[in-house]
Amino acid sequence: MSPLNRRSALAALAGAAAASPLLPGPGTAVARAATDTAATASATVGATSATAVDVARQGSSLLVSANDPAWFPEHAAGALTATPVAATASAPALLEVTDGRGWLATLTHGAKTVTVRGPRRWLTEQKKPFTDTFARTPASGWGASPGGGTWSTHNGADADYRVEDGRGVIELTAANASRHAFLSSDRDIADLNATAVFGFDRAPSGAAASLALSFAYDDMDNHYRARLNVTAAGAVQLLLEKEEADAVTVLGAAQQVGTGFTASDRWRVRVEKEGSALRTRAWRDGTAEPSSWQHSVTDPTFTQGRVGVRALASSGSTALPLKALVSEFAVESAYWADPPVVSHETWVRVLPEPFDGGWTNAMEQRIRAWAADTSPDALAYGAMFLPGGATVRSSVLDGVQVLGEAGYGPLKADGTRREGADFHEYMGVEWTFPNGERRPYAGLQWEGNLDCSGLVRMVYGHHMGLPLVYERDHDGVNLPRLSRDQAASGPGVVVARATAAAPSLAGLRIGDLVCFDATDDDTDDTTDEDGVVDHVGIYVGEDQHGNPRFLSSRKTPNGPTIGDLGGPSTLNGTGLYARTLRLIRRF
Repeated sequence: MSPLNRRSALAALAGAAAASPLLPGPGTAVARAATDTAATASATVGATSATAVDVARQGSSLLVSANDPAWFPEHAAGALTATPVAATASAPALLEVTDGRGWLATLTHGAKTVTVRGPRRWLTEQKKPFTDTFARTPASGWGASPGGGTWSTHNGADADYRVEDGRGVIELTAANASRHAFLSSDRDIADLNATAVFGFDRAPSGAAASLALSFAYDDMDNHYRARLNVTAAGAVQLLLEKEEADAVTVLGAAQQVGTGFTASDRWRVRVEKEGSALRTRAWRDGTAEPSSWQHSVTDPTFTQGRVGVRALASSGSTALPLKALVSEFAVESAYWADPPVVSHETWVRVLPEPFDGGWTNAMEQRIRAWAADTSPDALAYGAMFLPGGATVRSSVLDGVQVLGEAGYGPLKADGTRREGADFHEYMGVEWTFPNGERRPYAGLQWEGNLDCSGLVRMVYGHHMGLPLVYERDHDGVNLPRLSRDQAASGPGVVVARATAAAPSLAGLRIGDLVCFDATDDDTDDTTDEDGVVDHVGIYVGEDQHGNPRFLSSRKTPNGPTIGDLGGPSTLNGTGLYARTLRLIRRF
């Protein structure tokens, strides 16, 4: 049985990529050094028996099977056969290369990218932790959390849910009428560790009032909840409950955790779900967290679901309307029940010049060398920006970060993300391009962020060496800044295109640029203009269910993702991106 070693891409893969022709400042050439380093980790999982969940729980986005002999590759086996494949309506002209083991490489006329057989890898993602402090002014409701998705509500009037003074507010206007706010777009959360800070604008009277952290939430009638109950006498209690088909079962009876509740009090609740094990505790915010759980039970009813908040003023309450206040909501760690896992033996390399169709001795030697090369490729670099990617700093660029988990962009006042983070903004440096265009340092708030086209430029430009420009010289050779320009006049060749519907995926290859006219809040579209590409990503291969997945940076998950928060990252089915794919380009 071969173990999967969790490690950062640069540590897992030997060596570093080729030198880059980019410029960090006026007239200064960059040759990225092999001395860039990354942290390593040591967890393992059995490869042959591992499920997708096992693989994804290793805590890294790119995994390799360290004991697989393929990780000690020889050059291509025996003689190579190069077979031309004529262009079709759904694919450009190709040259398919095989050896004694079968397929070895695919070259595309007019493109620099080459797919090459190499050791098997697993590309995956797990849920990214987030903390919502409600530091925003949405137009209505609770708006978008910074990385957890959009808040939805159930029961009561829309005006009962709002954000004010840095708190999520649920106004309780009637007794014995529950109110629910939940993060609606992420229904696949299985195990988790989450906290919330609760309070009320005044002490309840007449009867108790409660706020609960809901988890494994399917709907208002089916979920678990850790309920902080404040009695009319000011006692603070914690209960653990299950609501199934609108019937409530008390899994952990009321346990008093405090007395003398006042309007200024804030209480923190923590829940932990691990398989069927459910644990919770509560304590006054600002004091030490208890070391033991106040409730620890086993219940297998709900295996996965969303997270949220439930508020209730019990029958007999007289202090109405009463504001239930949520000062903070955080998912500190979590696992999806069915995380995306892409596994294959395809690596993506880049030629110094577009392939002209000629099968020369020099090209054969390059392909043979690539077959034995485990230095980082486009997929390895791309994976380094997913959640859990290790920080890598460049010795050539004075120690600036060039790899590692990325966000999308700074927050706007309404809680949504700003687009505009290019590769050099991620690094926190000014940049001069080979054509003389210069971009100043953008500010601290942009560091560590990449928008969708910025991610493509970071991977294929800065790390893989495609020439970069900004607003000028969009000539089919250089890689432009904006999504629409990458689609229309980026380097390489168009594989497929369409206008009113998605094009055929028949010619799609791993590493291709996929371009969307999504006209959606999660994309880089600032004009909501139909017919214009507003989002781009990199196709990474089929997942464990046969769905073609792509890597892109998006607002809702706050950064690069192959997951489904804010819309499935798949090119099939009926999701937003499957419907709005308009062009496939091979660099």
